[in-house]
Amino acid sequence: METLLAHPAIKAFMCGSLSGTCSTLLFQPLDLVKTRLQTLQSGMQPGSGRVGMMSVLLSVVRTETLVGLWKGVFPSFVRTIPGVGIYFSTYHSLKQHFLQDRRPGAVQAVMLGGGARTVAGVVMLPITVIKTRFECGRYSYVSVCGALRSVCQTEGPAALFSGLMATLLRDVPFSGIYVMFYSQTKASLPQEISSSPSAPLANFSCGILAGVLASVITQPADVVKTHVQVKPQLRTTEAIRSIYVERGLQGFFRGAVPRSLRRTMMAAMAWTVYEQMMERIGLKS
Repeated sequence: METLLAHPAIKAFMCGSLSGTCSTLLFQPLDLVKTRLQTLQSGMQPGSGRVGMMSVLLSVVRTETLVGLWKGVFPSFVRTIPGVGIYFSTYHSLKQHFLQDRRPGAVQAVMLGGGARTVAGVVMLPITVIKTRFECGRYSYVSVCGALRSVCQTEGPAALFSGLMATLLRDVPFSGIYVMFYSQTKASLPQEISSSPSAPLANFSCGILAGVLASVITQPADVVKTHVQVKPQLRTTEAIRSIYVERGLQGFFRGAVPRSLRRTMMAAMAWTVYEQMMERIGLKS
């Protein structure tokens, strides 16, 4: 058992899981607001005061209390804790296998980030579907296990993998672009900053920049993914057509602000915590 726990990939999994726990708990309200914005009824006019980020947030607090902002946090934990662990352990294993201790170049960083996200995304997709349904407020699930059972019984197991293509089209480019920008920005830092006590803050700042760029580029795929998972009868192409007909091009960027805030802060925090923990246990991230 001790030998297993000493394996670098297991250590990376544990570090990643802890970083995912911290970031999920802090930023779940932003994910809920993003999901609510993306699944508003089509009768609500884009640009009206009723569909802004703050109005949705206040509406949730008013109707579901402050705790309502953390609705779906348990399925988020169920997804994120192992999911981020799988992501970082896969990333670490791929990096060690192909690059050993060398710093990845831009293309290599894209491949490492995209490969790790593909593995984690496919494995955790059923929980992602349940999390999205919890957050949208249209389903009355009581627990994650009950939701999984209900979906399998009423819609079939295939529904748990609805939005797979849209999810991969969102997450794989996001992770690849994020790791590329993050690694290249971090590499450009002066050595005196990288080795100083302020290195975690500098790394976090690099993560913020990388997260904003990656979030904006992949936002349309996130909107499509949300629609397919809330309405699994829709195909990806049908969801794209529906969003465009109902809301135009701007519909593909609905919820961009809360998602960008959440994804950027979560990714920056997760990578900062992960790298600090890996350094503490004597491993290169």
